Amino acid sequence: MGRFILKCLKCGREYGQEYRLTCENDDSLLRAEYLEKRLELRTQPGIGRFHSWLPIQEELTTEAGPITYKSEALARELGLSNLYIGFSGYWPERGAFIKTCSFKELEAYPTMQLLKESGGKAIVLASAGNTGRAFAHVSALTGTDAYIVVPDSGIPKLWLPEEPTDSIHLISMTPGNDYTDAINLAGKIAKLPGMVPEGGARNVARREGMGTVMLDAAVTIGRMPDHYFQAVGSGTGGISAWEASLRLRADGRFGSKLPKLQLAQNLPFVPMYNAWKAGRREIIPEIDMKDAKKQIEDTYATVLTNRAPPYSVTGGLYDALVDTNGIMYAITREEALKAKARFESLEGIDILPPSAVAAASLLKAVEAGNVGKDDIILLNIAGGGFKRLKEDLTLFQVEPAVTVNDPDVPLEELNI
Repeated sequence: MGRFILKCLKCGREYGQEYRLTCENDDSLLRAEYLEKRLELRTQPGIGRFHSWLPIQEELTTEAGPITYKSEALARELGLSNLYIGFSGYWPERGAFIKTCSFKELEAYPTMQLLKESGGKAIVLASAGNTGRAFAHVSALTGTDAYIVVPDSGIPKLWLPEEPTDSIHLISMTPGNDYTDAINLAGKIAKLPGMVPEGGARNVARREGMGTVMLDAAVTIGRMPDHYFQAVGSGTGGISAWEASLRLRADGRFGSKLPKLQLAQNLPFVPMYNAWKAGRREIIPEIDMKDAKKQIEDTYATVLTNRAPPYSVTGGLYDALVDTNGIMYAITREEALKAKARFESLEGIDILPPSAVAAASLLKAVEAGNVGKDDIILLNIAGGGFKRLKEDLTLFQVEPAVTVNDPDVPLEELNI
C-alpha cells in the first residue's frame, strides 16, 4: 500500500499516488489522506521533518523549512503573553535557511519531487513574483525544467541565490498585463506536450508544503494555536493552515479546537474580504473587484492580487473560514508600512510586503479585541530576511527568455 491517496472533497472519489489536480466528477479540491495518521517527525532538516504528511515518496533533504519562535519585543508592546512567529525566510541566527526568503519555497520542493516521482518532465506556472522565484530556485537545484510566466511587475522579484540554469524558462508579460493574465497564458502553455500545470491551490503538494508552517508551530508550542494570522492573495496559505489543523486534531496530541483563521487582504484589491464581509460564498467581480486592474496597480503587496482565487470551490477558503469561525481584514498601504517598520525594529529582521500586511492585521485584531491577551497566537511571517540574505550571498537576476504583449498570443510564436 502507498503512503497516501487523493480524495475528492465533494463526491468522495479516491485516486492513487499521482500528480492530479482535479476530480473527474466534480469541481472540488482534492485532499491527501495519509497512511500515517500521527505526525512522526523525521531526522531530516527543514521541511523534510514533516515527511509523514507530504504527498511524496522520497524524503526531502533541504535545510529550507519554517521555524517558530516566541516573540518577546512585539508581544510585550502589544500586551500579548503567547505570541509566536512562524518565520519563513532567511535568518541563520534563528535557524531559518529559506534562501528565496518566502514560504513559497515550501511549496516548490514537494511539488517538484512529486512531479519527478510521477514521471513529469516540465512544470508550467504563473507567478506574481515569489512563487516564480521559489520554483526557479528548486529548478536550478534539481535540473527539472520550469516554465514561469510573470507579469512585468514581478520581474524584479525573480532573483536567485545561485546562477540561473538552462532549466529555468522565464516568460515575462508587458505592463498592462497582471497576474491573472499570466495565469491564463500559463494555462495555454501547460497544454503543450510534455508540460504539466503547477495547478495553484489545486496542487496538493503545494498546500501540504505550506501547511508545514502550522505543523512546525504545533510541534514547537506543544499544541495548535488559538489564532492564525496571514496575508492572502489566493487564500491557498489559509486553506493549507486549516487542512494541517484538521490533521493535527485527528492526531489527538495537539488539541481539539481548530485555530481561528484571521486573514488579511491589501486594499484596494480585496475581493475575498468583500465577499466574506457580505456573507457570500461567491465572489461577484463587478462588486468585489470593480476596476480590478487599476486596483491591482495601486496595491502595495502586489503578490497578494489574484482575480480568480480558490475561494468558492469545495474545500476552498470560504469553507476554511466557516469551519474556523474566521475573520478577514482589509489593510491599507499605510497600515502595512507602519506595521513593517514596527515589526522590523522590535523583532530585528526585515520582512516582505505580504508579511507587513499580516503584521498589520494582528495590530488591528488586538485593537478590535479579536484576540485575548493570553491566547496562543501564530503570526505567519511568510517572507523575510532579504536584507539579511544580501549580507551573505550574491544574488542573480533571472532574465526573461521571451516577452509577451498579449495573453492570447499564438504559442508557436513563443518558440517553446
